[in-house]
Amino acid sequence: MKSISDILPLYGVEHDILLSKRGDLTIAYRLELPELFTLSVSDYETLHQSWLKLIRLLPDGCLLHKQDWFLEERFVGDFQETQGFLGRSSERHFNERPFIQQHSYLMLTMPANTSRKVNSLYSSLLQKRFVPAETMDPAFALSFESVCSQAVRLLADSGLIRCSRLQQDALVQLVNEYLSLDTDGLRRDLDFQDGVRVGENHCVLYTIGDTAALPSHCGPSIRFDPYSTDTSKFPIGFVSSFCQLLPVNHLYQQFIKIENQGELVERLEKKRLRLQSLSAYSRENAFARDAVNLFLQEAVADQRQIVSAHFNLLAWTEQESVLQALRNQCLTAMSTIDAFPKLETVGAPQLYWAGIPGNAADLPSNETFLSFANQAACFLNTETGAVTKGQGFGIRLGDRVSGRPLLVDISDGPMKQGLIANRNKVIISPSGGGKSFTLNHIARSYHEQGAHIVLIDIGHSYRGLCSMVNGTYFTYLDERPLCFNPFFLPAGVTADGEKKESIKTLILALWKKDDEHFTRSEYVALSNAVQGYYEKEIGFRCFDSFYTFLSNDYSIQMKAEVINPSDFDLNNLLFVLRPYYKGGEFDYLLNGQENLDLLHERFIVFELDTIKDHPILLPVVTIMIMDVFIAKMRQLKGERKMLVIEEAWKALMRTGMAEFIKFVYKTLRKYFGEAIVVTQEVEDILSSPIVKQTIIANSDCMILMDLSRYENKFQEVQSMLGLTEKERTMVLSLNKANDPDKKYKEVFVSLAHRQSKVYRVEVSPEEYYCYTTEEKEKLMVTKAAHEWGSMEAGIQSMVAHLQK
Repeated sequence: MKSISDILPLYGVEHDILLSKRGDLTIAYRLELPELFTLSVSDYETLHQSWLKLIRLLPDGCLLHKQDWFLEERFVGDFQETQGFLGRSSERHFNERPFIQQHSYLMLTMPANTSRKVNSLYSSLLQKRFVPAETMDPAFALSFESVCSQAVRLLADSGLIRCSRLQQDALVQLVNEYLSLDTDGLRRDLDFQDGVRVGENHCVLYTIGDTAALPSHCGPSIRFDPYSTDTSKFPIGFVSSFCQLLPVNHLYQQFIKIENQGELVERLEKKRLRLQSLSAYSRENAFARDAVNLFLQEAVADQRQIVSAHFNLLAWTEQESVLQALRNQCLTAMSTIDAFPKLETVGAPQLYWAGIPGNAADLPSNETFLSFANQAACFLNTETGAVTKGQGFGIRLGDRVSGRPLLVDISDGPMKQGLIANRNKVIISPSGGGKSFTLNHIARSYHEQGAHIVLIDIGHSYRGLCSMVNGTYFTYLDERPLCFNPFFLPAGVTADGEKKESIKTLILALWKKDDEHFTRSEYVALSNAVQGYYEKEIGFRCFDSFYTFLSNDYSIQMKAEVINPSDFDLNNLLFVLRPYYKGGEFDYLLNGQENLDLLHERFIVFELDTIKDHPILLPVVTIMIMDVFIAKMRQLKGERKMLVIEEAWKALMRTGMAEFIKFVYKTLRKYFGEAIVVTQEVEDILSSPIVKQTIIANSDCMILMDLSRYENKFQEVQSMLGLTEKERTMVLSLNKANDPDKKYKEVFVSLAHRQSKVYRVEVSPEEYYCYTTEEKEKLMVTKAAHEWGSMEAGIQSMVAHLQK
């Protein structure tokens, strides 16, 4: 038994540089890598070239040591009292959900003696004393620091990686974490008698340390078959299969040593001559001679940089009984790149010891292989797992690999970053793709964060959510027809110019057909009538009181002023408006006595299913929708607004609402709002110039769902939506490899084609039954809500019964 302080090869930290007892210098950086499943083939090539530039810049003898930590963690639910029923159910559903948390570090080590050769027999782990360098030149340390700074700047210049230098405390913490294989700060015993054991953790170490272990081909990326199709190749990093996609505690270490090219070529030439002299005695020597000769020819002819490299995968578990299963998992994952890794036993302690941050110079040379830098860089991990931005505004979506909840901001954050110029969104999904379900989830998230939402629907997809949040639901039923009251004013409030304009627009729409035009004199006369109506003291303002005012007070006024009927025919106006007055066919429509204050109602649904083809009701309801939302736009200063138009947009185009949609899409950004239009068929985009020229052009956020039915003609869809090749690959990968044990669908989100990603839409059972659009399930929910007295209690009882 030895004390770790006695044999630890590190001396300390000075000026944020790790010093070994032999005088080696190590500067470390924390890396923020791009997210898995978000890069294209060209992105991987860009990263690859950035790493090659860094390697070329490093001086001879320098060691690049990269550590990627992958630790199992579990999502911890936040059960706040302020959360509603659906929020708490979501926290319960995801509580204890396992996922892999990644941390990446880059360490650049300059040995005090660059000519020192270390092998497994001369590791510092086996030596009783260290022989330090006699002196250390401060100028050398400064010059090495400058080289490292330039090197990491090359990585940052790629625009895909962020680097931050580790300070003293972080360096000490990193060393402690490595020696304990955990982040809990506890010290653990190290046992090297039978492999490697760190405290209660039994370790497995696989290495790629010689040419026999290498795959026949390598590259910056590799095809990921589960997400690929016959017409698209989905790329991931070359080593991602045993990095982010290996769901166990593990550590992937990458070592690349910069060799002196002249000395190395000279040594290889001597080896070639030696093999040449022995080739007559063995065919294997002849093959080896030819291989060395080809290697040297390529190195000299193509100016290839030769490096020494070693890569190893260290995995661990507390349960010794699952050790064999862990070995199988690691071996299977590494075999996806056709590598032949070696399970280290006798040499494992020395390799673990060399992995201590700051001790890369202790890497045994017999565990390395010579390679060109281009090939060695392919084995560097270039990606990280899904990243959540923490607290703030956003929607809860899921990580594609584990389903871990992520707070995804597709509105405010991207606006601040300059990724998008407006918050408008377009959602495209075929029938059954989950568009209404996803939009339910988005609307509920926005509502809980204070937004005012106006939703126009056909199909009753939002009745459950509207009931849950106590919103206002407008739909036409024979026993309870639609009714509004655009004339109403709360006590103490006077009619402003905008209110009067909306009333005039309504009256003109009821009076004139779409192909009829009103004259200037008619508009002035109507303005005077509306002005006079709001100046007069009236008990309850509604259409009936306005009609009475026109037929009495305003009729008398016109007779006194001797208005020519050719300029304004009041009798014609009264005759046309008569069906909306008491006793008329539509006397209920504009005389509502409920839901009078729609301005401050935060969740309003207009269900147009039964009136979408009605020649009178649909135009009136359309005007009411416009009136309500424009009032919210202009009067609710500083409050978020959202206008959602589901498949109803097709019907609304026939009522003159096209200009309104154009206006909203172009100006809503100025009023802290966003518009969302949902369309089911891709052909709708081509057939409607409004959708194609206004909605698509002014929607910086595009949300797509499963479009696999268009796979064989996706070129047309791609061109129409302006998708890049990377986005095309992502869209075609949707729902290709979903977890069969979980119920969810995937969505593709593109922010102005600058940032794209695929997420899970996975919710709790309670949320599912609130959002469901399946007729059978909706009837079950309605029945349970009626029996238990509320939507919340009904869903709660349903879920409890189904989980038994």
